[in-house]
Amino acid sequence: MIIESAILTDEEKIKACILAKEAKADFVKTSTGFSKGGATAGDVALMRYVVGSTVGVKASGGIRTTEDAKLMIASGADRIGASASVKIVGGSASTGAGY
Repeated sequence: MIIESAILTDEEKIKACILAKEAKADFVKTSTGFSKGGATAGDVALMRYVVGSTVGVKASGGIRTTEDAKLMIASGADRIGASASVKIVGGSASTGAGY
C-alpha cells in the first residue's frame, strides 16, 4: 500500500499503516515519487514502528545516494525504490536528472 507520506500528517500516516496492517498488506510504501516529497528517515521509522515486523516497509522517492539508501535501511526499510539504483549501488550520487 502506498501511503504518500509527504502529504499526510503523522496521525494520518499512523492510521494508514494500521489500516494496511489490518488489511494484511505485504508492504507499506512511503511514496510514489511523484508527489511534493519522497521518503524520509522519520517516516520510515514511524511506519516501521506502527506496522511492526509483520509488514514490510519500502522507502521510495528522493533516494539518490548510497548514503540515502543506508539511512533508510537503518531507519527500518526492508526495500528501497529508486530510479537511481545503478548509481546507488555503484556509489555515485544522482543529480535527479533523467527521472
